[in-house]
Amino acid sequence: MTFVLLVEDDDRLRRALTVTLRSRGLEVTEVGRGLDALDVLSTSRVDVIVLDLGLPDVDGLEVIVRARAISDAPILVLSARRDQLDKVAALDRGADDYLTKPFGVDELLARTRAALRRSGGSPEPRVVSTADFVIDLGRRTVVSASGELVRLTPTEWGLLEALVLANGLVVTGEDLLTKVWGPAYRRQTNYLRVYFAQLRRKLEPVPSAPRYLITVPGIGYRFDLSASGSAAGRERGASLL
Repeated sequence: MTFVLLVEDDDRLRRALTVTLRSRGLEVTEVGRGLDALDVLSTSRVDVIVLDLGLPDVDGLEVIVRARAISDAPILVLSARRDQLDKVAALDRGADDYLTKPFGVDELLARTRAALRRSGGSPEPRVVSTADFVIDLGRRTVVSASGELVRLTPTEWGLLEALVLANGLVVTGEDLLTKVWGPAYRRQTNYLRVYFAQLRRKLEPVPSAPRYLITVPGIGYRFDLSASGSAAGRERGASLL
Protein backbone atom coordinates (compact mmCIF):
# COMPACT_ATOMS: atom_id res chain seq x y z
CA MET A 1 0.00 0.00 0.00
CA THR A 2 1.31 3.44 -0.97
CA PHE A 3 0.34 6.30 1.34
CA VAL A 4 -0.26 9.63 -0.39
CA LEU A 5 -0.59 12.96 1.40
CA LEU A 6 -2.71 15.19 -0.86
CA VAL A 7 -2.48 18.91 -0.05
CA GLU A 8 -4.96 20.93 -2.10
CA ASP A 9 -7.18 23.82 -1.00
CA ASP A 10 -9.72 23.47 -3.83
CA ASP A 11 -12.35 21.25 -2.21
CA ARG A 12 -13.82 19.87 -5.42
CA LEU A 13 -10.45 19.09 -6.98
CA ARG A 14 -9.20 17.53 -3.73
CA ARG A 15 -12.24 15.28 -3.45
CA ALA A 16 -12.02 14.26 -7.11
CA LEU A 17 -8.33 13.45 -6.83
CA THR A 18 -8.88 11.51 -3.63
CA VAL A 19 -11.56 9.34 -5.22
CA THR A 20 -9.38 8.74 -8.29
CA LEU A 21 -6.22 7.90 -6.35
CA ARG A 22 -8.08 5.54 -4.03
CA SER A 23 -9.66 3.80 -7.02
CA ARG A 24 -6.10 3.07 -8.21
CA GLY A 25 -5.22 1.36 -4.93
CA LEU A 26 -3.52 4.26 -3.14
CA GLU A 27 -4.20 5.20 0.47
CA VAL A 28 -4.91 8.95 0.58
CA THR A 29 -4.89 11.46 3.42
CA GLU A 30 -6.34 14.75 2.15
CA VAL A 31 -5.91 18.20 3.68
CA GLY A 32 -6.52 21.73 2.47
CA ARG A 33 -3.99 23.66 4.55
CA GLY A 34 -0.22 23.61 4.77
CA LEU A 35 -0.04 23.40 8.56
CA ASP A 36 -2.42 20.43 8.55
CA ALA A 37 -0.14 18.74 6.02
CA LEU A 38 2.88 19.21 8.27
CA ASP A 39 0.93 17.78 11.22
CA VAL A 40 0.06 14.66 9.21
CA LEU A 41 3.62 14.33 7.99
CA SER A 42 4.98 14.42 11.54
CA THR A 43 2.62 11.75 12.88
CA SER A 44 1.78 9.37 10.05
CA ARG A 45 3.41 7.30 7.35
CA VAL A 46 3.61 9.20 4.06
CA ASP A 47 5.24 7.72 0.96
CA VAL A 48 4.62 10.60 -1.45
CA ILE A 49 3.34 14.17 -1.08
CA VAL A 50 1.17 15.77 -3.77
CA LEU A 51 1.26 19.49 -3.01
CA ASP A 52 -0.51 22.56 -4.33
CA LEU A 53 1.51 25.75 -3.89
CA GLY A 54 -1.41 28.15 -3.48
CA LEU A 55 -2.52 27.30 0.05
CA PRO A 56 -4.60 29.59 2.30
CA ASP A 57 -2.36 29.56 5.39
CA VAL A 58 1.25 28.87 4.37
CA ASP A 59 2.82 29.28 0.95
CA GLY A 60 3.54 25.95 -0.68
CA LEU A 61 7.22 26.77 -1.03
CA GLU A 62 7.47 27.13 2.75
CA VAL A 63 5.65 23.80 3.16
CA ILE A 64 8.28 22.15 0.94
CA VAL A 65 11.11 23.50 3.10
CA ARG A 66 9.47 22.44 6.36
CA ALA A 67 8.44 19.05 4.97
CA ARG A 68 12.01 18.37 3.87
CA ALA A 69 13.18 18.94 7.44
CA ILE A 70 11.07 16.04 8.73
CA SER A 71 10.56 13.67 5.80
CA ASP A 72 12.33 12.16 2.79
CA ALA A 73 9.04 11.41 1.00
CA PRO A 74 9.12 12.62 -2.62
CA ILE A 75 7.16 15.82 -3.24
CA LEU A 76 5.17 16.26 -6.44
CA VAL A 77 3.98 19.84 -6.89
CA LEU A 78 0.63 20.59 -8.53
CA SER A 79 0.28 24.26 -9.31
CA ALA A 80 -1.36 26.80 -11.56
CA ARG A 81 1.90 28.78 -11.42
CA ARG A 82 3.49 28.31 -14.83
CA ASP A 83 6.40 30.73 -14.57
CA GLN A 84 9.77 29.03 -14.87
CA LEU A 85 11.00 30.88 -11.78
CA ASP A 86 8.24 29.29 -9.69
CA LYS A 87 9.24 25.85 -10.93
CA VAL A 88 12.90 26.48 -10.19
CA ALA A 89 12.07 27.80 -6.72
CA ALA A 90 10.01 24.69 -5.88
CA LEU A 91 12.67 22.29 -7.15
CA ASP A 92 15.48 24.16 -5.41
CA ARG A 93 13.61 23.94 -2.10
CA GLY A 94 13.29 20.17 -2.32
CA ALA A 95 10.41 19.26 -4.63
CA ASP A 96 11.02 16.22 -6.82
CA ASP A 97 8.68 17.07 -9.69
CA TYR A 98 6.39 19.85 -10.87
CA LEU A 99 3.10 19.45 -12.73
CA THR A 100 1.10 22.46 -13.91
CA LYS A 101 -2.69 22.70 -13.85
CA PRO A 102 -4.71 21.58 -15.71
CA PHE A 103 -3.22 18.11 -15.82
CA GLY A 104 -4.22 14.58 -16.75
CA VAL A 105 -4.80 12.01 -14.01
CA ASP A 106 -2.77 9.39 -15.88
CA GLU A 107 0.20 11.76 -16.02
CA LEU A 108 -0.15 12.47 -12.30
CA LEU A 109 -0.14 8.76 -11.52
CA ALA A 110 2.83 8.13 -13.80
CA ARG A 111 4.83 10.93 -12.16
CA THR A 112 3.89 9.59 -8.73
CA ARG A 113 5.16 6.12 -9.66
CA ALA A 114 8.35 7.62 -11.05
CA ALA A 115 8.96 9.63 -7.86
CA LEU A 116 8.51 6.50 -5.76
CA ARG A 117 10.93 4.55 -7.94
CA ARG A 118 13.57 7.25 -7.61
CA SER A 119 13.15 7.30 -3.84
CA GLY A 120 13.45 3.54 -3.54
CA GLY A 121 9.73 2.86 -3.25
CA SER A 122 7.42 2.65 -0.29
CA PRO A 123 8.71 1.34 3.06
CA GLU A 124 8.18 -2.32 3.73
CA PRO A 125 4.87 -3.04 5.48
CA ARG A 126 5.34 -3.47 9.20
CA VAL A 127 4.03 -6.03 11.66
CA VAL A 128 3.32 -5.24 15.30
CA SER A 129 3.33 -8.30 17.52
CA THR A 130 1.93 -8.20 21.06
CA ALA A 131 1.06 -10.88 23.58
CA ASP A 132 -2.63 -10.57 22.71
CA PHE A 133 -2.76 -9.88 18.97
CA VAL A 134 -0.69 -9.25 15.84
CA ILE A 135 -1.24 -6.25 13.57
CA ASP A 136 -0.13 -6.58 9.95
CA LEU A 137 -0.09 -3.12 8.38
CA GLY A 138 0.60 -4.46 4.91
CA ARG A 139 -2.33 -6.87 4.92
CA ARG A 140 -4.47 -4.55 7.07
CA THR A 141 -5.34 -7.36 9.45
CA VAL A 142 -5.40 -8.04 13.18
CA VAL A 143 -5.14 -11.63 14.43
CA SER A 144 -5.73 -12.57 18.06
CA ALA A 145 -3.31 -14.69 20.12
CA SER A 146 -5.64 -17.64 19.52
CA GLY A 147 -5.28 -17.23 15.75
CA GLU A 148 -8.69 -15.70 15.08
CA LEU A 149 -9.13 -12.75 12.73
CA VAL A 150 -10.28 -9.66 14.62
CA ARG A 151 -12.79 -7.88 12.42
CA LEU A 152 -12.39 -4.11 12.44
CA THR A 153 -14.46 -1.51 10.63
CA PRO A 154 -12.59 0.83 8.24
CA THR A 155 -12.83 3.59 10.83
CA GLU A 156 -11.50 1.38 13.63
CA TRP A 157 -8.63 0.29 11.40
CA GLY A 158 -7.82 3.89 10.49
CA LEU A 159 -7.49 4.85 14.15
CA LEU A 160 -5.41 1.81 15.04
CA GLU A 161 -3.11 2.26 12.05
CA ALA A 162 -2.53 5.94 12.84
CA LEU A 163 -1.44 5.10 16.38
CA VAL A 164 0.81 2.21 15.36
CA LEU A 165 2.55 4.31 12.71
CA ALA A 166 3.30 6.94 15.35
CA ASN A 167 5.75 4.45 16.94
CA GLY A 168 4.61 4.99 20.51
CA LEU A 169 4.28 8.76 20.27
CA VAL A 170 1.11 10.56 21.27
CA VAL A 171 -1.23 11.46 18.40
CA THR A 172 -3.52 14.37 19.18
CA GLY A 173 -7.26 13.99 18.98
CA GLU A 174 -7.41 16.61 16.24
CA ASP A 175 -4.83 14.76 14.15
CA LEU A 176 -6.75 11.50 14.47
CA LEU A 177 -10.05 13.12 13.56
CA THR A 178 -8.48 14.88 10.58
CA LYS A 179 -6.78 11.76 9.29
CA VAL A 180 -9.68 9.33 9.72
CA TRP A 181 -12.76 11.51 9.20
CA GLY A 182 -11.39 14.62 7.50
CA PRO A 183 -10.58 18.23 8.49
CA ALA A 184 -14.25 19.15 8.96
CA TYR A 185 -14.47 16.72 11.91
CA ARG A 186 -11.39 17.81 13.85
CA ARG A 187 -13.47 19.05 16.80
CA GLN A 188 -15.74 16.00 17.11
CA THR A 189 -13.94 14.44 20.07
CA ASN A 190 -17.00 12.37 20.97
CA TYR A 191 -16.27 10.25 17.89
CA LEU A 192 -12.95 9.22 19.40
CA ARG A 193 -14.48 8.16 22.70
CA VAL A 194 -17.01 5.96 20.94
CA TYR A 195 -14.59 4.30 18.54
CA PHE A 196 -11.79 3.76 21.03
CA ALA A 197 -14.29 2.07 23.34
CA GLN A 198 -15.13 -0.27 20.45
CA LEU A 199 -11.46 -0.93 19.67
CA ARG A 200 -10.69 -1.71 23.30
CA ARG A 201 -13.56 -4.20 23.48
CA LYS A 202 -12.07 -6.00 20.48
CA LEU A 203 -8.36 -5.82 21.37
CA GLU A 204 -7.75 -5.24 25.06
CA PRO A 205 -7.73 -8.17 27.52
CA VAL A 206 -9.43 -5.85 30.02
CA PRO A 207 -11.12 -2.99 28.10
CA SER A 208 -11.65 -0.92 31.25
CA ALA A 209 -7.90 -1.07 32.01
CA PRO A 210 -6.30 -0.71 28.56
CA ARG A 211 -2.77 -2.03 28.07
CA TYR A 212 -2.21 -0.93 24.47
CA LEU A 213 -4.64 1.84 23.48
CA ILE A 214 -3.74 4.53 25.97
CA THR A 215 -5.59 7.81 26.50
CA VAL A 216 -3.38 10.82 27.25
CA PRO A 217 -5.81 13.20 28.98
CA GLY A 218 -6.25 16.53 27.29
CA ILE A 219 -3.97 15.59 24.39
CA GLY A 220 -4.83 12.42 22.52
CA TYR A 221 -3.94 8.74 22.32
CA ARG A 222 -0.94 6.49 21.86
CA PHE A 223 -0.23 2.82 21.19
CA ASP A 224 1.95 1.44 24.00
CA LEU A 225 4.68 -0.67 22.43
CA SER A 226 6.15 -1.54 25.83
CA ALA A 227 2.97 -3.09 27.23
CA SER A 228 3.46 -6.40 29.07
CA GLY A 229 1.22 -8.96 30.65
CA SER A 230 1.36 -11.79 33.15
CA ALA A 231 1.88 -14.80 30.90
CA ALA A 232 5.38 -15.85 29.89
CA GLY A 233 4.75 -14.82 26.31
CA ARG A 234 3.59 -11.44 27.49
CA GLU A 235 6.87 -10.68 29.18
CA ARG A 236 8.19 -9.70 25.77
CA GLY A 237 5.51 -7.04 25.50
CA ALA A 238 4.89 -5.56 22.06
CA SER A 239 7.50 -5.46 19.35
CA LEU A 240 7.66 -3.60 16.07
CA LEU A 241 9.16 -5.80 13.37
